[in-house]
Amino acid sequence: MVIESILGGGLIGFASIALMASQGRIAGISSIAYRAIFPSALEPWALFFAGGLVIGPLLLLATTDFAAPVFDGSWASILIGGFFVGVGTRLGSGCTSGHGVCGIGRGSARSLIATLTFMLVGMMTVFLLGLIT
Repeated sequence: MVIESILGGGLIGFASIALMASQGRIAGISSIAYRAIFPSALEPWALFFAGGLVIGPLLLLATTDFAAPVFDGSWASILIGGFFVGVGTRLGSGCTSGHGVCGIGRGSARSLIATLTFMLVGMMTVFLLGLIT
């Protein structure tokens, strides 16, 4: 599992560098998804990138014995959660991947603060949920 994690992280880093070098764009997933769904100009790279996010896990499931995670929540919780994620990415000027992978890699102080905030709030949430369950 460690080797797969290292390879996956390396591929994410390589994809981020390749996108910045070839398109001058930051590989923040929320912005790419927005460009793929609501293109203001023809940006086929965003469609390919978003398509890879869907095809990659499907290839993993088709070629290995990896078990897909099971989500037992309702569609309402998915929609509400997605809405709050979208609002958060707008308020935070980007998503966790954009700030954590790309922003910190570029030396952005704003991204460092945002990533530390994400991590702190995530840890507090896990701690609080652990108290009530």
